[in-house]
Parts: sequence; structure tokens; C-alpha cells
Amino acid sequence: MTMDEVTQSDINCVSRCVWAGAAREMIAYHDHEWGVPVHDDRLLFEFLILEGAQAGLSWATILRKRDSYRRLFAGFDPELVARFDAGKVAELLADTGIVRNRLKVESAVTNARAALAVQEEFGTLDRFLWRFVEGVVLQHAWRTSAEVPAVTPEAEAMSRELKQRGFRFVGPTICYAFMQATGMVNDHTTDCFRWEELGGHD
Repeated sequence: MTMDEVTQSDINCVSRCVWAGAAREMIAYHDHEWGVPVHDDRLLFEFLILEGAQAGLSWATILRKRDSYRRLFAGFDPELVARFDAGKVAELLADTGIVRNRLKVESAVTNARAALAVQEEFGTLDRFLWRFVEGVVLQHAWRTSAEVPAVTPEAEAMSRELKQRGFRFVGPTICYAFMQATGMVNDHTTDCFRWEELGGHD
């Protein structure tokens, strides 16, 4: 379901995590993507780059620019992004469709090259990243959003290893947001309809 297909009844009929708010694009993202386990390398790479791009900004801002990111970053194909040169970076920095921060744009290219090295070593980015939760979704049971942590030991471990492998914009907070988005953890609050749908139980 796209944000255009989210109706007012969809918005009103269920209880959600408070961060979803009332904006259609955020509700569509919350209801259909956030917390769903991702095992596709291209999509994992996309989330890694977008979570880094979000640093200091709102996720709503990134969602509005997501289509532009996909278009400008070759569908987040690491092999293609890894070939971006200085000229391509300059071209990207001139496009208002993305966050025009040189360090963030350059880090996407660096991270693509690091991701290719990981794929060479582990076979897939998926296999490498899901190691940090031993391949199993961590089911939490937070009653309120205030209980949800910003960082966990698993995120700190992921951050350390990614940095050692040359990735950038992968601090522990970014890594935990990535883990939440890609379903490595179920951090929907227990009053949210998605918590149980994604495996939460009392």
C-alpha cells in the first residue's frame, strides 16, 4: 500500500506507535515497512544509507526524498553506487531531491564499496548484518515509546564492526534505527496493532 492509498478510515481505525503521527506517508511507512524483517541486500543497503542521511533530520524528511534517492543512487545497487566518482558526487550535491550534505553523499559511495567487500566475504550483506541478532528477530514488549532505547549492545557491536570495515555514518544510534526499520527488532509498542502482527506476545 502506498501513502496515496492510505484512507482516513485507515488512519483512525487502529492504535499505532505515537511516532507515526498523522501524516499519510509516515502512517504508510509505519503500517507496512517499519519493523518488517528485511533480507534483501539492495533494500538493506538502502536503509543503511537512508538512516545515515537522516542524521540530524526527521525521518519524514527522508521519506519525502526517498524516490529521488532511489533515482539518483541507481536504485541503491551497491555495485553501481560504488562506481560514483567526484563528478557524480558534484552532480548529486546540486540536486535538491536529496539531502545535499557532502559528507553524507560521499559516505554512500564509501559504504557501497564496503558493502561489496562484505558481500565478497560473507556471501550476502544480509548474512553479515543479521549476525548481530543471531539471525532472529528480537521481540520486545515496550508499553510506551519512552521505554524504547536509542541504543542497545547489539547496535553498539554492529556500529563497531561496520566502522572497522570502513563504513561511515554508522554510529550506534543510527545502527539501532536501522535495526528497528529492517525488523531485526520488534520495537512497536504493545498497544500498536503492528506489535502482535510482527510476532509480539504477552
